[in-house]
Amino acid sequence: MQRDVFAAIADPTRREIITMLASQPLNLNTVADKFDISRPAVAKHLKLLKECGLIDIEKRGRESFCSARLDGLKEVTDWTAKMRAFWTQKLDALEMFLENGQNTKQDKNYE
Repeated sequence: MQRDVFAAIADPTRREIITMLASQPLNLNTVADKFDISRPAVAKHLKLLKECGLIDIEKRGRESFCSARLDGLKEVTDWTAKMRAFWTQKLDALEMFLENGQNTKQDKNYE
């Protein structure tokens, strides 16, 4: 089941896991040791990240290794770019409106 990537990055623990795995693959125990929460709680975070397509978990011998799939964050990047463009346009329009309002007030003061 594919989950929403925004749900995955909403949690600070999951964001930290992604950051850790971005630099190198780590085994499950190494990931779990970095947090002051139970191993089952870390496992739930990892499961959700895997379901969102943000990490891969690969079995190597008796150990499982996690690695980041940062291309899964493209949806977040695309949405952020759209919102940035939207708000830039709105704020530019507001700036022009306010400047025109100031010019109108200054013109009235000279009359």
